[in-house]
Amino acid sequence: MKSMFAAAIGLFGFAGLAAAQAPVAVVEDVQGKVTGAEFMDYVAPGAVIKIGPAGKVVLGYMKSCWRETITGVGTVIVGTEESMVHLSEVKAGKIHCDSSHSQPVDQAVRESAATVIRSIEESVSPQVTLYGLSPVIETTGRGKLVVERLDVKGERYDVNLTAASVMRGKFYDFAKSGTALRPGGTYAASLGSQRTIFLVHPAAEPGPTAIIGRLVRLK
Repeated sequence: MKSMFAAAIGLFGFAGLAAAQAPVAVVEDVQGKVTGAEFMDYVAPGAVIKIGPAGKVVLGYMKSCWRETITGVGTVIVGTEESMVHLSEVKAGKIHCDSSHSQPVDQAVRESAATVIRSIEESVSPQVTLYGLSPVIETTGRGKLVVERLDVKGERYDVNLTAASVMRGKFYDFAKSGTALRPGGTYAASLGSQRTIFLVHPAAEPGPTAIIGRLVRLK
């Protein structure tokens, strides 16, 4: 078993080099002694994570919407849709997130939102659907982050990004300030010239839910 796992590490090591620019998962939480991953890292297939005593890591796979909580001494190899885990304990399952395999109902909701927006501004469609009311927004700099509702006027949030308010230097979490958007609303997040339009799913949940279900990457 050990030899098989060692061979897998070697095999996935080469895959990791090839896929270095194609992350598949977000490290949603790290506790205790963990090497090879830090909170809010993007990790690619083939990445090896080692967990020490009392260690814990939570991985959210962005395409498969597969979320893993891995605890205890062991080794984790990041896959394309789920991890290969040796010795550590794993609790995992599907969650609601936006992926390339969105359900038809999600697509219908998105198209409906786009129709509403067309009467307000240029013809656009939401680029991502969130399943949490408090987005985590990835930024690439400092300044004023603006989140404004497009389908209903009057709802806007201005955030002055500071070193203290941004996680890992580039992620702002609305849940930390207790800010919740409206279910079913369509919003634009912008920072300077970067802008992403997103839809909050009508069944989106409040609070610090799984990060892959509420992540917005500014473009």
